[in-house]
Amino acid sequence: MSTRNKPYECGLDAAVDVIGGKWKVLLLWALAERPHRFGELRRGLPKITEKVLTQQLRELEADGIVHRETFPEVPPRVEYSLTEAGRSLNEALAPLGAWGTAHMPHLEATYGQRHPG
Repeated sequence: MSTRNKPYECGLDAAVDVIGGKWKVLLLWALAERPHRFGELRRGLPKITEKVLTQQLRELEADGIVHRETFPEVPPRVEYSLTEAGRSLNEALAPLGAWGTAHMPHLEATYGQRHPG
């Protein structure tokens, strides 16, 4: 969810605004499998904090990428799933994932050079 006060420069600018950040793309890939509860997502991404997970899910929901459904049960159950826009975004990201897989050995070998410290 953007707090921009100017129009996007191009479609890529808009897409990167939606998926920007370390965790959003990983959340999209997890939700592509099936709907998940908050705790499942948290366990699937062990380095993410609850605060950041909540923030990222809220932003994806506000952008129309993720649907949050609350079931009227005791205790309440909440599930997150992809919307149609989220599914199409995942399809658009598939070639990027394939590129990453193809180049992963080189990227891992040069990580220290590209990210010193």
